[in-house]
Amino acid sequence: MPDTHASAHPDAAPRAWPPGITRIPYWLYQDADVLKHEQKTLFEGPVWNFLTLEADIPNRGDYRTTFVGSMPVVVVRGRNGAIHAFENRCAHRGALIVLEDSGTAKDFTCAYHAWRYDLAGSLCSVAFQRGVNGKGGMPADFRVADHAPRKLRTATIGGLVFGTLSDATPDIDTYLGAGVAAKLKRVLNRPVEVLGRFAQPMPNNWKLYAENVRDTYHASLLHTFFTTFRITRFSQAGGITLSENGGHHASATIATVEGNDGAYKDQGIRSDNDGLKLRDMSFLDSVDEFGDGIQLQILTVFPTLVLQQTHNSLAIRHFLPNGTGAMTLHWTYLGFVDDAPEMRRRRLKQANLVGPAGFISLEDGCIGGFVQRAAATAAEQEAVVEMGGRSVETQPTRATEVAVRGFWQLYRTLTGL
Repeated sequence: MPDTHASAHPDAAPRAWPPGITRIPYWLYQDADVLKHEQKTLFEGPVWNFLTLEADIPNRGDYRTTFVGSMPVVVVRGRNGAIHAFENRCAHRGALIVLEDSGTAKDFTCAYHAWRYDLAGSLCSVAFQRGVNGKGGMPADFRVADHAPRKLRTATIGGLVFGTLSDATPDIDTYLGAGVAAKLKRVLNRPVEVLGRFAQPMPNNWKLYAENVRDTYHASLLHTFFTTFRITRFSQAGGITLSENGGHHASATIATVEGNDGAYKDQGIRSDNDGLKLRDMSFLDSVDEFGDGIQLQILTVFPTLVLQQTHNSLAIRHFLPNGTGAMTLHWTYLGFVDDAPEMRRRRLKQANLVGPAGFISLEDGCIGGFVQRAAATAAEQEAVVEMGGRSVETQPTRATEVAVRGFWQLYRTLTGL
């Protein structure tokens, strides 16, 4: 099969995908060449990749390790308070420079041959550069300044730290667009603290989860808890805000009922189940802390970040590919530094809504695996993404797949596939 994109994108995978964003071939979730192509054109391309929280690195020398796609990265607070990010790869022989998930350091030394780096990722010294007793050592013209891991530009918004390897990436506000940036700042409007974190392995390609978190069509159909306890139903007010490039979105559910609240039962949809009861109804006790009636907001930043507000439960979800058929979902639960003890208890209690053992994310963790398994022998078949039309635009409804189409619009623009 000819590579129809080879001239524009020499790294493109040799598969044909007809123009459009409403038919998604399943080989995109299965092909190892696609994943390699994504690393170069997308993760290392003109995007802002989520790295960490400012709250994770408050002081000089504080660092965390993470990934940009499959590239290991170190994020560190520098001497002057600036935030640096660089590839976690020694410029000598390619070993990891930093081995811990987090910590505090004055500098970083590679364990393999003791090459030392400063907090900005610049090479400072080479062990025995001049040799021993006039023997060995590096060539006379070797210059320390010529060797370093790749460095990322960093940007912050709402206490989130992002990094990019591309000089073509616009500033973070322009990248997000005014509408999505405002929705992000709506939640992250003051300093946060980390309440807890964990990692969840998932048996599906990372793009299936990128679709899932943008797919408002499924939210009240798959998730019985959402529907039965009226956290989100199509009869409730709300809609989708999309960025101009389509890749970022914010969905919102407001408690106010605007439509036929009996529509689920009229259609015999299992997710509306009055037979289910909570032993402790205080589990749903919430406060309208943002003053706008929004009880559920899911916001995505392309490619791999989710900001979640479910009642008063706040969380960051960062999902990373682990080969073609698996990924890891990193959860970070948040509160605000100025939270009263009662609100902190409420957030921790409501955190049980989400996570791999929660009432909602347990199902999301399964459904991606169902798709990955079912489509394993259907590489040339296609998914249909037409709920809510074929356009990519802000819509005043959640009965739509518009944000999924938006993801694929930006994906195709960046990858050339």
